[in-house]
Amino acid sequence: MKYIGLDQPYQVGIKEMERPIRKKGEALLKLLYGGICGSDLNTYRGKLPYAKYPLIPGHEFSAEIVEIDENENGLRAGMIVTANPYFNCKECYSCQRGFVNCCTGNQTMGVQRDGGFREYLTMPIERVYSGQGLSAKEVALVEPFCISYHGIKRAKVQKGERVLVVGAGTIGVFAAISAKLAGAQVYMCDIAESKLNYAKNFGIDGFIHNDNNVTFLDQVKTVTDGNLFDVTVEAVGLPSTFQNCVDAVAFHGRTIIIGVGKSNVDFNFTDIQKKEMNIMGSRNAVKTDFEEVIQILTEKRIKNIDKIVTGEFNYLDAAEAFKTLDENAADMLKIMLRFS
Repeated sequence: MKYIGLDQPYQVGIKEMERPIRKKGEALLKLLYGGICGSDLNTYRGKLPYAKYPLIPGHEFSAEIVEIDENENGLRAGMIVTANPYFNCKECYSCQRGFVNCCTGNQTMGVQRDGGFREYLTMPIERVYSGQGLSAKEVALVEPFCISYHGIKRAKVQKGERVLVVGAGTIGVFAAISAKLAGAQVYMCDIAESKLNYAKNFGIDGFIHNDNNVTFLDQVKTVTDGNLFDVTVEAVGLPSTFQNCVDAVAFHGRTIIIGVGKSNVDFNFTDIQKKEMNIMGSRNAVKTDFEEVIQILTEKRIKNIDKIVTGEFNYLDAAEAFKTLDENAADMLKIMLRFS
């Protein structure tokens, strides 16, 4: 079978390997769609701190079950599914306490271990989730939605609160959507005006075009009547966007960090004490997130979900797909690779 290989930064190729043989307790899956996420793009660019080469990228996907044992989840051959790609050790202190999403030995597909961008793969049955009748392309959006949804749940966003999402990429847009689902008033901020314009498809309440850091806080104060935001969401992974979140959050507010970066942050930590801030990290997602997001999508609670996808390529053209996203990241959200 064929797979997408990333030998080193900027070198993507189509390679061949043996088709996997399913073991007891596993499902054999045939890939349908795979989404190129920010982590995949940063791995392509050589900027993801967790990745090592050579590597098969990809951890957000939809697939058709080819073979599976009889199971208590009602999964059977022919069903369109997705899967939880964050493998935990089951032994560390985090796992012992049930926090499997932040396992100290976490291995995410396409990052610390080979990913899903291949024609066939096997997955433990307990990690496979039914798409509940959603289209293959919609099912491939479940995992990135879960990343953002988990962060908003962790921040305990409440109805009527004001939330600022810094970063209007896929994860930022899904975070804004998740906060809207919680009943919040949501604003988005980005340096790319084109992304903010595109985010208008998703019912966001307002936008801050951060093209000049001198005016950023002035814009924040204007839209919040000087009170700042109850919750700020960092969805980029840069020191400057972290600082934006610290500056824009209200006294006794919450900042949730979803973005992943490589750079160190230099800031006045006394701001945390002065504001009595709550700064939280958010990593991966858990089974309940997948189940709830799939339910949200099946209930059609989000308009224009298809507009998250701004490009589609055959997987054999993966090199062109990665290059296109790399060169147009300021204007694109999600690129899908079509495997079948």
